[in-house]
Amino acid sequence: MKITKSSGNVFADLQLPGAEERLLKAQLASQIARVIADRKLTQSAAATIMGVDQPKVSHLLHGRLAGFSVNRLLTWLTALGRDVDSTVRAPARRRAGRLRVHMLAAG
Repeated sequence: MKITKSSGNVFADLQLPGAEERLLKAQLASQIARVIADRKLTQSAAATIMGVDQPKVSHLLHGRLAGFSVNRLLTWLTALGRDVDSTVRAPARRRAGRLRVHMLAAG
């Protein structure tokens, strides 16, 4: 059996277009799902807080993210009471930049 080491981005490994953005959206959606679960919110309660209808929360929680922008996901995180910080920096070596999300525990 041939085993291929992952790049750390399953979307890139599958050679899907927009792999970096897809990974970022998946990470953000995962954080939103975690907040909803931690707060024991129903989909309807989460939708009210996020300012959307319940079916959009259902889509999000089931990984159907194609209709959601990164900005929209970030807005929902802040609506759910999470702070979002952005950092832009030059890479240590000459290469294309990358998108990353660092999740910090509440403290």
